Amino acid sequence: MIFMGGLIGLILLYYGAEFLVKGGSSIALKMKISPLVIGLTLVAYGTSAPELVVSADAALKGFGDVSIGNIVGSNICNIALILGVCAIITPLQVNKNLLKFDIYLMIITALALTGCYALSGGVNRWQGAVLLAGCISYTLWSIYSSRRQTAASEEVPPPPKYGIIVSLVLVAGGLAALIGGSKLFVNAAIALAQLCGVSDAVIGLTVVAVGTSLPELATSVVAAIRKEQDIAIGNVVGSNIFNVLAILGVAPLISPIKTQDISYVDMGLMVFVSILLYPMMKTGMKISRREGIVLLAIYVAYTAYLIIK
Repeated sequence: MIFMGGLIGLILLYYGAEFLVKGGSSIALKMKISPLVIGLTLVAYGTSAPELVVSADAALKGFGDVSIGNIVGSNICNIALILGVCAIITPLQVNKNLLKFDIYLMIITALALTGCYALSGGVNRWQGAVLLAGCISYTLWSIYSSRRQTAASEEVPPPPKYGIIVSLVLVAGGLAALIGGSKLFVNAAIALAQLCGVSDAVIGLTVVAVGTSLPELATSVVAAIRKEQDIAIGNVVGSNIFNVLAILGVAPLISPIKTQDISYVDMGLMVFVSILLYPMMKTGMKISRREGIVLLAIYVAYTAYLIIK
């Protein structure tokens, strides 16, 4: 029964990612917004829905370690595991626009979360309000900037493959399948881990963090295979920004978040991989297979450290 739930979850993740990438690409063309911005906003925010649900629910119940640990673990997973796997499958060409602002903002948000942790042992209400205001400003700026660049470009974009209604249905259906699939897979993984005698702490820092990142993993892998590399990379960068600015903006407004068991090692690694991604993207304007292997090795080593600790 456990394996059946996991298998159904994986199937839903695959087809959900397919629908989301197809629908998102068509919406980008229809609205004259670049696929990169769709990856940074619509796709990234949609695939971060599981993190939002888990962290908000944990904050409401007073489980600060789960709320913040989920975000820190997911952000590490997004860069080290997801971009590592995607780059190994196919080297990822980097859009130069990412290096103008978005990658810096992702690094700043990682530092901001570490700063909140150092100052208040979590995230309080006023810090959450500032983070949420930053998310709203970033989203509006991204859409405005992309539409202005598209209008100024002399290139004639291809017509969208689907109409706006069909595209929205694909996106909504894809998100529903991704969220449902990730929940089935996570439940199966937790049940299997408990049968194997793995502790709740390790389950939370590994299985739950990876599980809530499964929509990003499925979407980025499918996007990379379909050569929609702007969506593949934009999804990860946008998700990491959204995780901090929106999720840790909303959750503390419900209830201030305090954490005890999240360490500076976890925070430091999140900041480290965020900064490491910049030179990888800058060199040759692509993330190579060799760099993908380095990222994946970092994630394997971190997971081993958590289990040993």
